[in-house]
Amino acid sequence: MAQSKAAFGLRPMLPDDVPLLAEIFRASIQDLTADDYGPEQQAAWAAAADDEEAFGARLAGQLTLLGTFGGSPVGFASLKNNDTLDMLYVHPGVARQGLGAMLVDALEKLATARGAARLTVEASDTALDFFQSRGFRAERRNTVMLGGEWFSNTTMVKPLAGAHPPKGESSP
Repeated sequence: MAQSKAAFGLRPMLPDDVPLLAEIFRASIQDLTADDYGPEQQAAWAAAADDEEAFGARLAGQLTLLGTFGGSPVGFASLKNNDTLDMLYVHPGVARQGLGAMLVDALEKLATARGAARLTVEASDTALDFFQSRGFRAERRNTVMLGGEWFSNTTMVKPLAGAHPPKGESSP
C-alpha cells in the first residue's frame, strides 16, 4: 500500500516548543538571509534567541502558530496585538515550499476574525518579495539597531477584506 506524502500542518505553540523554535529562528537567519545581511548582522539578529526564556515569553505573549511536517515543528509565525505579524521563520530545509504562505494565511484569517482592518509587518529585505506576492504594500523604509548592528527593513501593510469587529463592538 502506498503511503501518502506528508503535508504541512498547523498547531498552537506549546511552552516545550521554545528551544526548537529558537533553533529554527537561528537556522533561518543564518541560511536564508546572507544575500541581504552581512555575517555580523546575522549574528546580532540570531542572538535575539540566545535568552530562550525571553524569546519564549515574547512568543507566548502573542498568538503563535507552528507549521509542522510529519508532526514536527519546522516553522512558526506570531501575531501581535491582533494586527501585526511580528515573527515568521521557517527552517531552511522547507523554505519556499508553501509553509510561510500557509502560516501567513492562517494569521490573516485570525486577525480578520479578531476585527483587524489591516495587517502590518516589518519585513526584512530577504522577505520583501514574499510579502509583496501576498498582497502587502510597502509603506516606509526603516533603519533599526539590533544587537549593536544597523538593519534596514520595510514596514508593509495589507488591508484585510471582510474584517468584522469583535462581538460587542461596532464599526466606526
